[in-house]
Amino acid sequence: VQLQASGGGLVQTGDSLRLSCAASTSLDVMGWFRQAPGKERELVAVYRRSRRVTNYGDSVKGRFLISRDNDKNTVYLQMNNLIPEDTGVYYCAGTDRNLILSSIGGPSHYKYWGQGTLVTVSS
Repeated sequence: VQLQASGGGLVQTGDSLRLSCAASTSLDVMGWFRQAPGKERELVAVYRRSRRVTNYGDSVKGRFLISRDNDKNTVYLQMNNLIPEDTGVYYCAGTDRNLILSSIGGPSHYKYWGQGTLVTVSS
């Protein structure tokens, strides 16, 4: 299984950006993590198809929106009102396991990872 992420770039504070991640096969759970220099990888947003639920990290709630095109096995992350703290490498992640809420924030629960795309937000 391959995940192909795209859409990163350099933007200014307050700008918007959209990331895309296409999977080579259908996965129940697809989402995004990010990692800033010197920090641990953290959950940004996840879409659990079988449960029809989306979940977000606290720092992006109200600003980011995850959506999914099941026909294309693709998830999108619309990032609005970006701030410098959003800077980092964004990784697409997926699994065919039916994750419960307590597991979605743990990177170890995701079997498949994309190559990462860099998002830089300047002040």
